[in-house]
Parts: sequence; C-alpha cells; structure tokens
Amino acid sequence: MKINKSMLLALWILALPMSLSAQEKKNIFVATGPTAGVYYPLGGGLADILTKNIPNLNATAGTTDGSMANLLLIGQGNADVGFTMTDAAWDAYKGQDKFKGKQVPLRALMVLYPNRMHVVTIEGTGIDKISDLKGKRVSTGAPNSATQIMAYRVLEANGLDPEKDIIRERLDPGKSADAIKDRKLDAFFWVGGVPTPAVTDLGATPGIKLKLIDHEDSQPALVKKYGPLYVKDAIPPKAYPGQDKPNAIVTVWNVLVVNQNMSDEMAHAIVKTIFDRKEDLVRVHKEAQNLNYKFQTNAAAVIPFHPGAKKYFAEKGIKLD
Repeated sequence: MKINKSMLLALWILALPMSLSAQEKKNIFVATGPTAGVYYPLGGGLADILTKNIPNLNATAGTTDGSMANLLLIGQGNADVGFTMTDAAWDAYKGQDKFKGKQVPLRALMVLYPNRMHVVTIEGTGIDKISDLKGKRVSTGAPNSATQIMAYRVLEANGLDPEKDIIRERLDPGKSADAIKDRKLDAFFWVGGVPTPAVTDLGATPGIKLKLIDHEDSQPALVKKYGPLYVKDAIPPKAYPGQDKPNAIVTVWNVLVVNQNMSDEMAHAIVKTIFDRKEDLVRVHKEAQNLNYKFQTNAAAVIPFHPGAKKYFAEKGIKLD
C-alpha cells in the first residue's frame, strides 16, 4: 500500500498523545516529619536526588507530624514514600494498636538508620531518671508521631501511666525545646537521628545545661511485650552541647516505606538512586552515613520488602525473603 503525505500526517497525529504521555512527569510525594527533626531535611534531600536522577519523575517532600501520620497518608493514597520507625510500621502493617481498623498495605524499600530515643530535660528540673517524670510537665511528642507511641511504651515500662502520672503535652521537638526554654515544660520525648536540631539548639542556649535521661533498662520490658523491635544503644558524649557523658538509651530502626501497589520499576529506581547518590544525602545530614547494605535484613525492616527493592538488593548479592 502506498502511503502518501496525508496518511503520514494522520499516523503522526495518532501517535502524538502516546509520545507525549511517555514524556509526562510522574509526581510523587515524600512524607517526612517535623521541621526540627531529621526526617524533614533527609526527605527534602531525597526528593531532590530522585527528581534529578530518575527521568520524568518529580518528587516533592513535605513536613508531617512523623511516622504515624506518614503511614496514614500512605494508606489514604496521599503519600507515595514515607519515613517511619519500625514499631509504628509493624502496627500499621498488622492493623493493630493505634492502627486498629486502619491496616496499611505497607512494603519496605530499605532500612535507613537507627532512631534514638531522647528523653530531654535541663538541670534544675529535679529529673534524673524516668520515674522522676511523675507529676512533671512532659511532652510525649506530636499526636500522629511514632515518638508518642514509643514514649508511652517507655513510660509504661517504668511503671508510669502516660494518661495519669504526668502532665502531658503533645508537642514536636522544636516546640518542646522552646517550651523548656520558657520554663513551661520540664521534659520531652523525641525519637530521631543524632544530632536533632531542636536538641542541639536547646543545649546551645545560654544559661541552660542540657540533660539527657538514661533509660536503657526499659529495653527488656519493651522486648518482652512488643518483640525484638528495640535495642540498647547510646548517644555518644558531645553529640549535643553540654552533653558530657554517653546517654544510655533504647533505639529503634527507621525504614523507608511505600504502598504495596507501587510499581516494581519505581521501587527499584528509588532504592538504586538512594544508594548511588548516598554521598549527596550525607551532605544533607550525617545520619545518611548509616545507609548500608549490611542493615538490609528482614529482621531489621520488620515488614516485608517491596519486590522492586528485593530485586535491587538481589543484584547486590543480598537475598531477602
């Protein structure tokens, strides 16, 4: 059949929408955390490297209350990628505790870095151990945060009722630090990377002596009740201004998670780009130094890995169930 110019033009017009659609950018939203924490800057850095290195992808990061909020956003289809602690991720995956009736079809992309529980106060409050929090004004974290979940668990492990034994506030780390400076708060819980800007700022405030409360003895009770989600750890001395000795704590891992419906190709591309551009993230926050193949295990992630992530790690010789 002889094809004339008119037919060629018609064929070109028919093909045009398909060609254009192939070039359209896909938009994804990365749910992070409070601006005074670590999720927020890392999430911004992550969105930037994904946008620059994955063709036709536009990634945007936004602040949230933290893990629980991120998991709910993913479940609602309002976020594509989220930072979370493994204890909150496990509850969301199983549809239990705070997620009862709100089960989220989660999958892990990768294990990120250890999230360290901070119990923050200052000299002069009379707080030297967790039991001293009784009757004090204490922030247990923002309402939709994994900090709140873990704070409640640590308090209960020490025989305190979070609803009755403290004067409870629900503030993010930045507002908590400001409230302590104004003497409107005695202590606050925060689970995050080290250093966390809000804690650094509090320690550097003239006339204030930062004090971090040891609580590693809470770990056996936490493991007995919730399983091997928590490990003993320490915040090293000098991590914060005025911190002269190690702070013996309980730590939980962070994971990067997505809805199970994300395509294998997208999940693979995100994980590959993160590891390929790791040094770019380290320049954003030094916790990114902990992004390591050796931490990519089923035990650390707690929830199942996404098939696209499993494919990437298999290419690196890491076999995951």
